[in-house]
Amino acid sequence: MPPPNPVPFPPALELLVHGVGGADPEDLLGDPRTVRVTGDATAAVFRRADDVDAEARPRHPPGGPVPEAYVWSRLTSGNGARALWLLLLPFMVVNLAHWARPAAPRGGCAVRAYGVLVRLVALSLTVLLIAAAGEVALDLVAWQCAGTVHCAAARSWLGFLDPERHGWWSQPGRRLALAALVPAALTGLLWYLSNRTWSAYESQRPPESQPPESPPRAAAAGAYAVDGPPALGRPGFWYGRRLVARLRAAHTAAGLLTVAAAVTAAPAARDRAPGGSPVLAAAGRTLEVLLVLGLGVVVAVVCRRGRAESRADERIDRAVVTLLPGCALALLVLGLGYAAWSRPDWTSRGRLSGDLTFGLLILAQGSLVVALAVVARRLHRRAPDPRAAVLHGLGGPAVAMLACALGGVMTGGVAQRVADWLDGGATPGTAGAPLPGPPVLLSWQATVLPLLLVVLLVQAVWSGAGWLRARRRRAAGIAAEYPGEQPDPARSRAVAGTRAAAALTDSAPRFVAAIAVSTLLLGAGALVMGRLTRAVPAEAARGAHPTVVAVADGAQALGSWLIGFGFLAFVTWGRRAYRDAAARRTIGILWDVGTFWPRAAHPFAPPCYAERAVPDLIWRMATWTGRTGGRLVISGHSQGSVLAAAAVWQLPPDLRGRVALLTYGSPLRRLYGRWFPAYFGPDSLAALHADVHRWRNLWRATDPIGGPVQGPETAWATVGTGPGAVDSGPLKDPLAYGRTPEHPLPAPVLGHSDYQADPVFAAERDALLSRLGGSVPGPRGPASDAAGHPAAPGHPADPGASAGPADPGTPRAPGGTPTTADPAAAPPVPLTKPTAGPPGTAG
Repeated sequence: MPPPNPVPFPPALELLVHGVGGADPEDLLGDPRTVRVTGDATAAVFRRADDVDAEARPRHPPGGPVPEAYVWSRLTSGNGARALWLLLLPFMVVNLAHWARPAAPRGGCAVRAYGVLVRLVALSLTVLLIAAAGEVALDLVAWQCAGTVHCAAARSWLGFLDPERHGWWSQPGRRLALAALVPAALTGLLWYLSNRTWSAYESQRPPESQPPESPPRAAAAGAYAVDGPPALGRPGFWYGRRLVARLRAAHTAAGLLTVAAAVTAAPAARDRAPGGSPVLAAAGRTLEVLLVLGLGVVVAVVCRRGRAESRADERIDRAVVTLLPGCALALLVLGLGYAAWSRPDWTSRGRLSGDLTFGLLILAQGSLVVALAVVARRLHRRAPDPRAAVLHGLGGPAVAMLACALGGVMTGGVAQRVADWLDGGATPGTAGAPLPGPPVLLSWQATVLPLLLVVLLVQAVWSGAGWLRARRRRAAGIAAEYPGEQPDPARSRAVAGTRAAAALTDSAPRFVAAIAVSTLLLGAGALVMGRLTRAVPAEAARGAHPTVVAVADGAQALGSWLIGFGFLAFVTWGRRAYRDAAARRTIGILWDVGTFWPRAAHPFAPPCYAERAVPDLIWRMATWTGRTGGRLVISGHSQGSVLAAAAVWQLPPDLRGRVALLTYGSPLRRLYGRWFPAYFGPDSLAALHADVHRWRNLWRATDPIGGPVQGPETAWATVGTGPGAVDSGPLKDPLAYGRTPEHPLPAPVLGHSDYQADPVFAAERDALLSRLGGSVPGPRGPASDAAGHPAAPGHPADPGASAGPADPGTPRAPGGTPTTADPAAAPPVPLTKPTAGPPGTAG
């Protein structure tokens, strides 16, 4: 009997998406010869040179996947000058607070109130930054130093402002008008950066392939309910063009109005004083009323509209985008002219009104954060889920408080260091100092900083003690996981220490809570003490016990130096992180998490790289499957797994039938699911699995970032027609305990890296491809069936199913059984052609 005709293998593609810190295409593909097949210098898809035309010729072995790498690292790194984005870290953190709200049904007053409060906190941070720049330029330099003969004479670059020279610029109002150009230029720079990145990121239109919103559905039998499509699957989620344009206009106007208020306040107070000009006094009052009205309009614009995710909103509010900054600029010009009007008998003394300004800002921020906490608790009580939400639903307010703390430390630090530099060897604000120094409140903020460091030190010591206990407890069972191996106490301690250190990631909420609560209490204390004493701490303690005087003086000096040193170290480290891959991996996860999310609260935050990366991945998957009719597995590591999941969420339902998802070292549940439950909580991940039946996740107990996506709370086994198990792990790490014939040298503990070095990786990838249609040959032997497929550890009637969740402390073998065909596989469905053409595709 002649053999049956062989069934041709459909083409197969493995689309690799790297994670934190980036990777070269040569490393991802394991070949020094790579070719860019589509994309540009910022983000592109690469293949090995031998695979450029792989679809046109047979593969060996037949059915094997063509590896392809999407390299997106230059979206978050590159030239060292981009470290300047780190100066905007408070803006990025407050943007995270928007996304960290508790899970709740869409709509509703509480959800809208949460978004409004976060946007107001973000607006206050913009005002704080510009006010701090104004404090340095207008108060410390133009008002105090340039108005003091000794300080101005010691600096040649201030000589033309010296009041003893009686030059045109010597009058206080004209010095203020000139210095106001510095914070105004900073506002213009922020507008420019936001507008440039808005054109490159938010204006990347997603493919027009999304179906209309579907009615609510159950994510798992008897389990979680998803209110319509998950948020990351909505057509307008990665298209924030309209909102960012509105917020950019509002924040730019707020910055210009802040400068105008700073340059107008002192001349207006002078004109209202006895001997002032009634005409100028009336002009000053008019300007102040206009500035208050302008600020009211800015607040209304910020509060009025949030994100629209149900569709890609193409509209731009031209009136707001053009008129609001334009009117604010006009008021600034009027303020500069008003301040520069000649007042020959006016001299500068003391400080400007910075204490009132910064006091109101800190009071407003604290009140907004407390209100945000009330709203967040209400949302959490409506749908309580302690398994997914950190800090009982207060993760968002804690992150917002952290953003305010960073803003206060960075802006106060700059003012303190500039004052110390201008004052020479004296302490600003103390008796005998030549300059009054920065506002008293900023000095009190610097003084409480050492107390905050003590709180962090206590947390670090507590975590260190916990790590020692966990290492000792885990070490006893390490050798038992490797049958036949002779126990080695040192080896066991090393592996157990790595696992215990990886588990410390789960204690991050405690650190954030400690910082947030301490910042709120210490900030309130600094505000009260500043208002009561109206003197810097060293002066307020005069006459008290010598110990109190020494502590106050030392805390003020130490806090000032810590702020200045921390600011410089932060910038230096950030620049190194952008240029050095090893340093970038150290802080990469925090930065990549922060810039993953769209700019929903603050338009001056660093740009969202996912608004470029996710459409890139969608286009590549859609065009390749539509052209070849082949099978595709998108393989994401670390942060790349989040991008992969976000891209799969956006695919049309029919196209998902040609795509499988392989994640490894993934923070989807461990990090994103806990901190962002409204978007990656159990409901959303269950919905993703309902749409993508072919999904496997690899994880290790030694990985500080990745983890399982199914927890004890999930009930996915009855979802759809596919297998219920997603996780395969924890994988063995190290692969060998001692020296073996396969590993004659000591095997390293891999942790978060080199998942592809584990044999489980290739087995799971091939199993996913085989379930998409066709078969992938495998080695025959005890672990293979007659067709060369890996043996099924789960149910034979359910291809790819595993035997069930493993004990989290015990490594397990790969699950999943390839099959020769999948009745759920759908024909390729091309995307609707959008307005802008897609990225190029490989030939």
